[in-house]
Amino acid sequence: MKRRKFIKNSIYGTLGTLSAHLFINSDLKAEPRVILNYKPEPHLWNDYTITLAWIGHSTVLINLFGKWILTDPVLFENVGLYFLGNTIGPKRMTPPALEIDEFPKPDIILLSHAHMDHMDYPTLKHFAEKYPGEIDMITAHLTKDVIEDLEWKSVSVMDWNDELSLQEINFKALEVRHFGWRFPWERDRSRGYIKDGRSFNAYLFEKNGKKILFGGDTAMTDKLKTVKEEKPDIAIMPIGAYIPWRRNHCNPEEALQMASELNAKYFIPIHTKTFQQGEEPFNEPIEWMKRAAENLQIKIGIDEIGQTFSMG
Repeated sequence: MKRRKFIKNSIYGTLGTLSAHLFINSDLKAEPRVILNYKPEPHLWNDYTITLAWIGHSTVLINLFGKWILTDPVLFENVGLYFLGNTIGPKRMTPPALEIDEFPKPDIILLSHAHMDHMDYPTLKHFAEKYPGEIDMITAHLTKDVIEDLEWKSVSVMDWNDELSLQEINFKALEVRHFGWRFPWERDRSRGYIKDGRSFNAYLFEKNGKKILFGGDTAMTDKLKTVKEEKPDIAIMPIGAYIPWRRNHCNPEEALQMASELNAKYFIPIHTKTFQQGEEPFNEPIEWMKRAAENLQIKIGIDEIGQTFSMG
């Protein structure tokens, strides 16, 4: 049985390597490694408010009134295919704002979908082995298989519009406009496999009357308007890889528009300035975001990786 599984994984690994360019760009165009100007200090954060920091890509560390939530953690040098203990794929242009051993123990890890730049097996393996049976995991429909061999306290699979109360936090999974396959040959909902295809979530979560929207990964869509009346205090939204991937990724102005239509108070950018995934210039998404925000009521909470944002 183990031999059969090894052969199967070897075949998948080889095919995945050959097709990797189909789902994440090479790092051949990557700019030199960026030096960060900011570093979070989570040991100084208090448990009586909301404090968060943009760690890089779609990874955000959040202290929500004493509960530590980590979104789509990707913390090693490379992202891509994990095969025989190594990761084959692009290198980071920007290091994570915290090294992997500098994180407090997450209470909950929130995964939006199974793409390798969002559900990074080596990072998740690290946390599961460091804190075996101590972390609650939330993931999307038909994505549990990627991480079910690791030792979690629990794994909750949330489908669109599902609601869950976990550690005194209320979660709701939301539909977005994206795609879900981890390997090109897999079924996913963007291809019409609604029941038996990999899915992709945004999440709205709340504690003590304060609400955060984690947009995961999405193109411009009106699907998030289902929670318009919720009026999230903070919207964490992707703003990069829109050239030429407009079918799956929104640009900064679209991300701000979606958050503004939900009456969100603060905007936190993600999914940019970490990996070379789109063809837009390295600094363009952040600069575009700043310009576009001038015409809207929403406030920018963070504009650089490593910065920390706090609200009462």
